[in-house]
Amino acid sequence: MEAKLPQNPPRKTHKLVLCAQICLRIVAISTAFAATWTIVNAKETVVVFGLQFDARYTYSSAFKFFAFANAIACGFTSLSLMFVLLIFRHGRVTPSNFFFLFLHDLFMMSLILSGVAAGTAIGFVGRYGNSHAGWSEICDRLKKYCDKVTASMVLSYLSVICLVVLTVISAGKSRQIMV
Repeated sequence: MEAKLPQNPPRKTHKLVLCAQICLRIVAISTAFAATWTIVNAKETVVVFGLQFDARYTYSSAFKFFAFANAIACGFTSLSLMFVLLIFRHGRVTPSNFFFLFLHDLFMMSLILSGVAAGTAIGFVGRYGNSHAGWSEICDRLKKYCDKVTASMVLSYLSVICLVVLTVISAGKSRQIMV
């Protein structure tokens, strides 16, 4: 009995994969950059009972990790975009190149996902408080700050979705046998 191996996909499929890789990487870069920019510029000062309170992302280690995770992923995904353009331009489309892209996309997705999970946890406590721990919500007083943080989290989740799709595409292409 002879094992059936997948055949080479047609040239049109290569162009479709190239277009998907480029578009998804550009969207992932843009959303990660926008998430970083938004969280870094989220600042608000309020006066409560004559006392001035200042809210910034640097006051929370989770928000700092979130900002740096998005910035690092934005930079490395930009480098991977150049790598994709380079391998498709020179015709070096091999499963091993897609395997390296798979590893990159998997690491970047994991990095952003861990950052957005940490940020979401702190954001949830800031929005709703925690009565068991005695923490009251702050978003009723710092509405502008909380809205910017929420927008930053949404942008980061969009970046995670793009990187998940890129991971799946790269994993599938790394399994194809090029003859």
